[in-house]
Amino acid sequence: MENIITSKDNPVIKLYQKLSNSKKERIQYGLFVLEGLRITEDALREEYVSNLIFTQNAYKKYSGQLFQADLKNTRTIVISNELGSRISATGTTQGVFAICRIPVRKTPVFKDNGKYIVLFGLQDCGNVGMIIRTADALGMDGIILSGTCDLYSPKVIRSTMGSVFRTDIFIENDTEKLFSLLEKNSIITSAAVIDGEENVIECGFSGKQAVFIGNEGNGLPAEISARCDRRVTIPMNGSINSLNAAMAAGIIMWEMKK
Repeated sequence: MENIITSKDNPVIKLYQKLSNSKKERIQYGLFVLEGLRITEDALREEYVSNLIFTQNAYKKYSGQLFQADLKNTRTIVISNELGSRISATGTTQGVFAICRIPVRKTPVFKDNGKYIVLFGLQDCGNVGMIIRTADALGMDGIILSGTCDLYSPKVIRSTMGSVFRTDIFIENDTEKLFSLLEKNSIITSAAVIDGEENVIECGFSGKQAVFIGNEGNGLPAEISARCDRRVTIPMNGSINSLNAAMAAGIIMWEMKK
């Protein structure tokens, strides 16, 4: 086993904690962090990992499994179990951590008949991660984030369960540029709202389509809904008049991919 690091002042550990706690640091370094065996395997497969960190117990248990990946551009260190518990963001850690390079996300190439979801102003990390995971499961062609919480925050990354590495994700925070991009590519836009004119189950999603999902508390701003080609709604039963953003997005994506 490699030399075991016990100090929180180790440069790699200090960097890990900075990246874990600060969006500013993630942007500055172009790096983000992961915790957990499965998602680290996904990151290694895509060659994003710059530093691989094991606790003593995890090194004995998982190093052979993870070392099957190409680690030529990855530095590996082993830390004490106590230090692993200290930097962990979960109650029971597997003892596997990684520092990863943020991928360069280029302007998307929209596919013929492609189906896309636009997350506009979402701030709940768990919701964003779950929507990315659902989009991956349903085979969506891409996700656009606009004014949404940091894609690379540990909570979002953890909630995606590795789907962040398998899904085309584009970030455009400028509303004018976003609509210009969609119009330029002849994409039909729909606003998901509570009181839309069209039933999402019946309206159909043929051709290139992008559906806007709004903020958890307030939904889409009126000006954004008005700019979309149509306004669609999920029919509710009785006194229920709204759904959790991730649940609503899941239903809409299912209808889009039918």
